[in-house]
Amino acid sequence: MHERLTGWLFAIALALLATALPSRAELVVGRDYVPIVPAQMTDNPAKIEVIEFFSYGCGHCNDFHPIVSKWSAALPGDVAFQRIPVSFGRPQWASLARLFYALEATGDLAKLDGAVFDALHKAGSRLYDDQSILEWVKAQGVDGKKFTDAYNSFGVISKVKRADQMAQAYKIQGVPAMAVDGKYLVTGKETKGFPDLLRLTDQVIDKARRDRSKK
Repeated sequence: MHERLTGWLFAIALALLATALPSRAELVVGRDYVPIVPAQMTDNPAKIEVIEFFSYGCGHCNDFHPIVSKWSAALPGDVAFQRIPVSFGRPQWASLARLFYALEATGDLAKLDGAVFDALHKAGSRLYDDQSILEWVKAQGVDGKKFTDAYNSFGVISKVKRADQMAQAYKIQGVPAMAVDGKYLVTGKETKGFPDLLRLTDQVIDKARRDRSKK
């Protein structure tokens, strides 16, 4: 009889716990995410696209970088992650966006991505003009001519312009910002720190996955 009573009480406790959790487990429009209207085309429709809008010049993006890098490396195979550097019309941030895409073009992004953040936010380097950026890049062992050609190329400049156009289309007002599948902007108004924001992003990815399964 005692064992049956204990089991019954345990079942009641689980039921009460289940009723207490859905308010946070369920996504709430306006609190956790907002729809992107109109929805945006993604680069790879076969996968759920997650975009981090950021800038090297943003202190919060600097703090977010090691956390989101670890998170993105463990994403499932049906998710494609990309980063979009934005300028919000600031010439200094536009130069940093060109730096990002130029390093990507020369194959040096993986090596120097974190170093750019460190240079700006730890060493206090002012990488806000073409000459300062070139001098810093050469000091990191990158071929100066190869980098300059990429930095000034039509392809890189076009990508910077497209990045800002995307930020406007996605209605990005601050960075870092996370967008999922061209449909949802993660707001996380009640999140407590970046790990919590990424847990919420995981939930929005799950929502996007469910949406796709209904088609």
